[in-house]
Amino acid sequence: MKLTLLQIGKTKDKWLLEGISEYRKRISAFAKFDIIELPDESIKHSGNAESVKAKEASTILKYIKPEDYVILLDEQGEQKNSLEFADFLISLSERKNVVFITGGVFGVDKSIRQRANSILSLSKFTFTHRLVRLILCEQIYRALTIINNRNYHK
Repeated sequence: MKLTLLQIGKTKDKWLLEGISEYRKRISAFAKFDIIELPDESIKHSGNAESVKAKEASTILKYIKPEDYVILLDEQGEQKNSLEFADFLISLSERKNVVFITGGVFGVDKSIRQRANSILSLSKFTFTHRLVRLILCEQIYRALTIINNRNYHK
């Protein structure tokens, strides 16, 4: 299984980049994992938040193949604990590519919600879209260690 994170905008904070890099390295011991940074749209050029989301959605959809299993991260999504998330990834092991999507500052367009096979929430708390990237990487790593009976999850 190949895992891909499609994210709108760049991660600029050094401490976040370092954390994400560390988890990417750890994940690579278990699975192929790519992070694709897609350009965010400027509200100055787009006019309003809905236009921004529509343009960002158009970009996101260009990177998704029909056979991809798409997981949207959204605060309104289903919540799973770490063991449930590991079981969820096991259930997807026959899939060629699992794509996680994190939206931009305004969220995602309804077309992305419609394309998503699953919508997950990382917490009842609201996180910045940049912080979600680090949290997701850690949770993917945690799930892979659970699946592979490694001593990380306590």
